[in-house]
Amino acid sequence: MPAKDIYHDAVKNALIKDGWRITADPYFLRYEESEIYADLLAEKALLVEKQNRTIVIEIKSFINPSPMRDFENALGQYILYRDILALNNHKYELYLAIRDTIFETFFQRKSIKTITQRHQINLIIFNNEREEITLWIKS
Repeated sequence: MPAKDIYHDAVKNALIKDGWRITADPYFLRYEESEIYADLLAEKALLVEKQNRTIVIEIKSFINPSPMRDFENALGQYILYRDILALNNHKYELYLAIRDTIFETFFQRKSIKTITQRHQINLIIFNNEREEITLWIKS
């Protein structure tokens, strides 16, 4: 079982406040001999469409001395998880959850914005102190 990110509970609580139901914590992904864990699987009822929307969330803290190194790791995990979901024919949307402070600083760099858009990274921006989602960005 993988270690939880320091903001795991803050993101989980923020999703619950936003009307999501956590269905797996962590979410086990397997393809062939590869086995990995994403942080959360959540679903929300869509009343208009009369179905559920299911998302996979990977939480990243960006607390290491090098945010670029943290970004490299997050990007690699995101691409790997997205590929495994696709190979398993899961129609789940994948999101990377990051703190609002790191979004407002590091993620505003032109290079990071370009790479995030190029790889179509969906983001959940959260405030860890209030345990609230402040922004959803779907690429």
